Amino acid sequence: MTRQHKLLTLNLFLLTFVLGTSEFVMVGLLTEVASDMKIAISAAGSLVSAFALSFAIGTPIFTALFSRFSKYPLILALIGVFIVGNMITAISGSYGLLLVSRVITAVVTGVLIALAMAVASETVPLEKRGPAISIIFTGFTVASVLGVPLGTFIGQWGGWHMSYWFTTLLGIVSLIASFATIPRGLKGARSSLKKQLRLFAYPRIVLAFFIPALSIAATYSVYTYLAPLLQDVLFVPAQYISLVFLLYGIVSIFSTLIGGKLAAGGGMGKIRYVFLIQAVILASIYVSSGSLAGGLVSISFMALVVYLMNSTMQLYFMDWADRHVPEARDLASSLTSVSVNVGIAMGSALGGFVTTNMELIDLSWSGGIVAVLAAVLALINYRLDRGTRSASKEENGLRGQYEGSL
Repeated sequence: MTRQHKLLTLNLFLLTFVLGTSEFVMVGLLTEVASDMKIAISAAGSLVSAFALSFAIGTPIFTALFSRFSKYPLILALIGVFIVGNMITAISGSYGLLLVSRVITAVVTGVLIALAMAVASETVPLEKRGPAISIIFTGFTVASVLGVPLGTFIGQWGGWHMSYWFTTLLGIVSLIASFATIPRGLKGARSSLKKQLRLFAYPRIVLAFFIPALSIAATYSVYTYLAPLLQDVLFVPAQYISLVFLLYGIVSIFSTLIGGKLAAGGGMGKIRYVFLIQAVILASIYVSSGSLAGGLVSISFMALVVYLMNSTMQLYFMDWADRHVPEARDLASSLTSVSVNVGIAMGSALGGFVTTNMELIDLSWSGGIVAVLAAVLALINYRLDRGTRSASKEENGLRGQYEGSL
């Protein structure tokens, strides 16, 4: 990659880091928000659910609506809205205003992620797209490792409002960096929302959408309840729980980077094996939980495989749109992040069901079953794609023979 490509990739990494910090830091501030707003902790927790739901619903719709605009001014304008959204969160004195600000920020976050992936795909050399997209995805992982703990510390030190002044400042830094690095010549595609939504008329796209959703659901059914699992099953002392989460976050960074290598080497033909490995790792927690070291090793491997499919699925959606619905390319670039948020919601719900009706350790094998379902969908999708390619080659061969006989 040229120096300009590297700077662009670094800026898009910074953008996803900022977006991820703003999204996830609320998890670390629920107690402070509930106390300040004089609401139940469950009501504060609904802010996280509202964000994920708004992200999942709003991202594809608004990405499709905004796709007609040139990407440079659009990205700058949306980062501006993101900054304003975080400012409103920071000054919120009522639950209603806080909820509205999080919904607005969620939708803008989803569209910006889609645009970041589209910009990288359109500007970075073809052979470097996988690694570049994996670096951009890594921004979210680094946000959970560094941004969220830092934002939580600021919130505990100066009040939760201060955390969102911090994310506002990060947004301003990202706006300046984007002003300097985003290419100005990336035009939009003029198309109606109805035409772009034709992307979902292809069963293959709908099928593929649930592949990352199920994989993430498998992991998050365990990860959502990792703290009580560590404390009540592995008997990790409370003061070391945050250290285990830090270890998990660091390992998951490598998951994203390795995923870029996987995407560059024909990832769609391999990810079903990744999901089967994921299933084995999740199920292994049931056995390894008998010892602290064994349980921590299983959890580390769980982190190592969690994001291996991200870059592969991102390229799959965008390449599919290029071939079949070119006007929906930006919409297609949003599908991985939307699917991941759907998977987080599914996994959290499954984990809640299991912990309510079974034992904590049963999260392991139930998550493993969901990972197997992801592998089955990946296999079906791969065979359908291979069948389509074979039919296309046969058709082209017959056409060539016919033309040669004339």
